[in-house]
Amino acid sequence: MQAREGMTWECTAICKPNYTLSPILSLRSPVTSIRCRWHADKLLKRRCFCVLCCIPFGIALYNVAMKNTLTLLGDISPATFLRDYWHKKPLLIRQAIPGFTPLLSRQALFDMASRDDVESRLIQQNGNDWKMDHGPLTKLPALKQKEWTMLVQGVNLHDDAADALLRQFRFIPDARLDDLMISYASDGGGVGPHFDSYDVFLLQAHGQRRWRISAQKDLSLVDGKPLKILKNFKSEQEFVLEPGDMLYLPPHYAHDGVAIGECMTYSIGFRAPAYQELGEAFLQFMADSIDLPGRYADPALTPAKHPAQLPEELLSQVTDEINKMRFTDDDITIFLGEYLSEPKASVFFDPAEKSLTPARFAQAANKRGLKLSRKTQMLYRGKHVFINGESFGVGRADKALLSVLADERRLDKSALQHASADVMEAFHNWYEDGWLELS
Repeated sequence: MQAREGMTWECTAICKPNYTLSPILSLRSPVTSIRCRWHADKLLKRRCFCVLCCIPFGIALYNVAMKNTLTLLGDISPATFLRDYWHKKPLLIRQAIPGFTPLLSRQALFDMASRDDVESRLIQQNGNDWKMDHGPLTKLPALKQKEWTMLVQGVNLHDDAADALLRQFRFIPDARLDDLMISYASDGGGVGPHFDSYDVFLLQAHGQRRWRISAQKDLSLVDGKPLKILKNFKSEQEFVLEPGDMLYLPPHYAHDGVAIGECMTYSIGFRAPAYQELGEAFLQFMADSIDLPGRYADPALTPAKHPAQLPEELLSQVTDEINKMRFTDDDITIFLGEYLSEPKASVFFDPAEKSLTPARFAQAANKRGLKLSRKTQMLYRGKHVFINGESFGVGRADKALLSVLADERRLDKSALQHASADVMEAFHNWYEDGWLELS
């Protein structure tokens, strides 16, 4: 179904929980038995989809959203946000998601934190003393006990609604988007004044949280604590966030959030790897591809006057050989694609519940379409496609189809009619490994 000017499109799936969507990615409050609606305009040339039914929006809609204002960003465009705020200064957005309520109940979050495939932490404060325990968290403090916080990392990997919420921030490239963390806190709970090395959006989901923030340059830390707590935090601004409010903070911006009563805060974080980390990983990546034939020889060697001294000829020859190593743009592209698509150590894929032969898989895919697993990271650049730490080069026709899958995170059955035998074979392997699912 094509979007036309002035028409309203209803998706066929009912959201769980149900949501309505206003034009261009604005999430509204839960309602009963109402389908998600998109309002199309003359700029939409392709099919558009509902993001909270876990059907990603089309590329054309995404491009329109980049140029139009988003309620999510306080009625400014992503381009304006990136130009004026990203990496530069905080932005407080009142009712970024009007009427927002938690995507998971308190008990569902507690249950998730008790699993061994989920990263979680319990933080308790007693005056100036701090205690941190790593999950699985099978026993939590009493709800009435004050000043404790539970952090659950990567909730988007385990819940469709959380994944859909995270994907609303895809005006930032997937290579930089990290995860959705949920913080549950009792009254007075927090993690102390600190700073993050990456950008973060702090979305209030339930209750209230008081944020104090500072652009201070003194980022020295208190010694001997299990948390990185700022030694000399001096608040410059203060805000109380209600459900649906959101605060953006750039890297290294000091902040301290304290729960006012029971509260839940959703943190949308971004990857910012250290250059040292990248450099070490790149050298390991290149180790198998280094080709330096030959062996050191010194036929003109003369008697040594100082036997323990490294010979100048040895240093010169080895320096010349090592300087023959050159890293190309392709080397760095492939490294980054594999590195940034590699799942975290805590991520495990479940193989397909029902194994299918290649023929049966192709039949089912052509009938139902395909979608990437929540846990799958798929990127591309030029002729290279990357998925979950693996890479391969593709031709132009295959690249066109695979880039749509990476951008939209699904392919409908009509798109699969153009898939080559090689691509269908890869899809079947990914399906069997749990990287790809039938829609």
